[in-house]
Amino acid sequence: MYTAADHVFMSHALQLAEKGLYTTTPNPRVGCVIVKNERIIASGWHEKAGLPHAEINALNEAREAARGATVYITLEPCNHYGLTPPCINALIEAGVAKVIMAMKDPNPLVAGQGRRRLEQAGITVQSGLLETQARALNKGFISRMTRKRPWVRVKIAASMDGKTALQNGASQWITGEAARKDGHRWRAQSCAILTGIGTIKSDNPQLNVRYIETTRQPKKIVLDSRLSIPLDAALLQGESVILFTANDQNSTKISQLTQLGVQVITLPASDGRIDLKKMLMLLATDFAMNEILVEAGSNLSGALLDASVVDEIIFYLAPHLLGHDAQGMFKLTELKSIDQKKAFSIEDVRKLGQDIRIVARVD
Repeated sequence: MYTAADHVFMSHALQLAEKGLYTTTPNPRVGCVIVKNERIIASGWHEKAGLPHAEINALNEAREAARGATVYITLEPCNHYGLTPPCINALIEAGVAKVIMAMKDPNPLVAGQGRRRLEQAGITVQSGLLETQARALNKGFISRMTRKRPWVRVKIAASMDGKTALQNGASQWITGEAARKDGHRWRAQSCAILTGIGTIKSDNPQLNVRYIETTRQPKKIVLDSRLSIPLDAALLQGESVILFTANDQNSTKISQLTQLGVQVITLPASDGRIDLKKMLMLLATDFAMNEILVEAGSNLSGALLDASVVDEIIFYLAPHLLGHDAQGMFKLTELKSIDQKKAFSIEDVRKLGQDIRIVARVD
């Protein structure tokens, strides 16, 4: 169905889409290549929400040469007004002859309607070329559109015996610099970083991107059931913070946090803790978050796993042992049978300095 040249052109479009890895949220990462006479005449990618989409950037470069050309795009073109006009109109007006897209847009506002509009205008449309790669690039956007919750990654730095900190809480640094830099890449592509009050009190983290260049800092999400966060916590100084709590009685503390620019949201569950599933749904629907990176202790990481809301875990394993009494990765509900074990699919394994990184998808 597709030629070797088709694969080459779509691969190039995917490489362009990846340039928006740190910047396009809440929009998807999209790349576009325009080809005529088996030669690329223009290309573009979506750089940031509110700026022109990939197709528009490519069409602006191609100008009149786009007439009769084939367009390779990693996601179905939009047919609705958002912060920018529909890309469908521009493609039709440019007179392109054919559109090959990697995947259908999961957004209900598009979801096949873009393709129909193109076909009604007499443009040949094909889809499914390198779809797996295109979907991997936009896991979070797809999750938000289809499941109404973000894609949730848990990041764990541990010793070879699965320990994340000494019994006294000391954990800096278990892994080496290469692993820590890699962790900041995951931070940079996330819409927000989520942590718990235990991590704030033990580590006082900043939870921002420092090791790599980025024009956007992820938001910070804190889970603090009892509203006990210190007002001088490092992550409260500067960037946008959303704090979820189960305690709506301490109006003074809520007022103090609000004055610091913190958005406080009360979401109690039946057990008096924070309702994790409602929280994630809210982050998707009200805050348009695609990807959440969890950097937390064993209590919160375990609670998220128990709630079946974790999609992926990034393990950084350092070549040393911390011993039986050190703190573990996850505090999980006790399993009564081996059949209840948490199962994973290994997506990637690689060495970073002296450490090993394992990316595992939760089955």
